[in-house]
Amino acid sequence: SIEAYRMATAPLRLMPDFLIIGGNRCGTAALYEYLCGHPCFAPSLHREVHFFERHFEKGVNWYQKHFPSAIYKYYITKSGRKSFVTGEATTYYIFHPHAPRRILATVPKIKLIALLRNPVDRAYAQYHQKIRRGYEPLSFEDAIDAEPERLRGEKEKMLANETYNSFNYRHYSYLTRGVYVDQLTHWMNLFPKERLLVLCSEDLRRDPSRVLQEVLQFLGLPAWEPQAQNNYGQAEYP
Repeated sequence: SIEAYRMATAPLRLMPDFLIIGGNRCGTAALYEYLCGHPCFAPSLHREVHFFERHFEKGVNWYQKHFPSAIYKYYITKSGRKSFVTGEATTYYIFHPHAPRRILATVPKIKLIALLRNPVDRAYAQYHQKIRRGYEPLSFEDAIDAEPERLRGEKEKMLANETYNSFNYRHYSYLTRGVYVDQLTHWMNLFPKERLLVLCSEDLRRDPSRVLQEVLQFLGLPAWEPQAQNNYGQAEYP
């Protein structure tokens, strides 16, 4: 099967050059789709791999199976495109208490991109996402009121037990996820500032071309203008 093939060839596969670490409902999917059209970028098997929070115990080979092979990179770089990067975009990374340390230990030279949105707009968008997926029975106002009780002790449980997966911490953190200073401080304590690019979601929506050029420069990729449509999700890389 394809799954078995990817696992068998995992040691021959790349690790990501960058991660879009979040935030949730901040336009990370749009940014990733723009990047997927770039001729020097190869996407991961899934945009959100969730390795550094939900699947870390599965090991590095499991993670590597999601990325292109070193042979593919060699082919691309030798065909005249001197640059080549791969990466993924899991929006829970920025908020997960164990993700920064795990990422540092696994891919210490990684580049990180954080895309942040007005916290009120972000909270409202997350709420509607949970409604659509059937996770949220409360009104928006009641969900906000219930958040402190829903999250009480959850982060502490996660810190005490690395295998503890908190449903409430992930799904009902409407306001808490918008306290960006706490999250960014955690990352900046571990990674040098030149490897963390913080962007504004509103800027991406207003002027996607300018923001994309900033991202390409950060990743060391040549300047490029996306087409109106891109083929993210349609390409399969060996």
